[in-house]
Amino acid sequence: MIREIWLKMSKTHNKKRNVGIIYEQLIYRMAIATVENDHATRNTISDIISEHFHKGSQLYREFRLFNALAKTTVNSESLAVRILDEAKIAARDHDAKRLSKEKSGLIREISCKLKKGFYAQNVQNYRHYATIQTLLNDWRNSGKSDIARVVKYEQSLVEWLTSEKEKPKLDEMKNVTVDNLTVKIMTEKFNSRYGKLLNEEQKELIQDYVFTMSGGDTTEFKKRLQEIRNTAVQDLKRYSLKCENRVLNEKLDSVNKMLEGVNINKIDDDLIAKYLTISRLRHELLENDNG
Repeated sequence: MIREIWLKMSKTHNKKRNVGIIYEQLIYRMAIATVENDHATRNTISDIISEHFHKGSQLYREFRLFNALAKTTVNSESLAVRILDEAKIAARDHDAKRLSKEKSGLIREISCKLKKGFYAQNVQNYRHYATIQTLLNDWRNSGKSDIARVVKYEQSLVEWLTSEKEKPKLDEMKNVTVDNLTVKIMTEKFNSRYGKLLNEEQKELIQDYVFTMSGGDTTEFKKRLQEIRNTAVQDLKRYSLKCENRVLNEKLDSVNKMLEGVNINKIDDDLIAKYLTISRLRHELLENDNG
């Protein structure tokens, strides 16, 4: 029954007014512009996000609520239900008229400043995002909404909140634009520095970088970088204890000093290049050790 509702919703849902979908499409397009060195497009999207999703705007308020419902995972159904109750209160506190006007302004600017095909970009978890936006709209229109639909969507959202969320994988982005540009260009860009295929850790690092940049929360990504650095330091120390080559040990000492001096406060291409080098070096040492 829920699948039938989703299929019906996919035909009627206005994704241009779905705050979660629009934001992710902006981030995807910004990522593509970054790896293409298309600074003009990147700056345009950055300006659009800054202008329309600034603190104090209704779009920003709705996006924060939307994002909480989309990204949160809890371990009990009762807690998920309580989260929905709080979300209803928050949604009804939004200024619906002002929010609608802000969305219309965002749509106009995207249409004027970005290339055709922007809205054709696929978004992972589209069905869940459509469910969340529909519920936000229904909660604000209390008394005018389809009660049966609201009940079914709320149950679906409770199931979503209690399920594990999978991070999108770089090699699973089936959207033609993202696959051909982000995956191909980004891979070639970094492969050109190393002259070989990226290992799995490097691919995951690039993926995390893509979805962290453009003004997002960098906390988890910095933790990831710290984990890579710490693991590399430990592996290098273990390898140096077994290595009897004096010249190689001196080089390993230099690498350790470089690792200790890496500053993760400024996340950019140069920093990612350093960490890709760290990952490659660590894996080569492990291969030599196992060989």
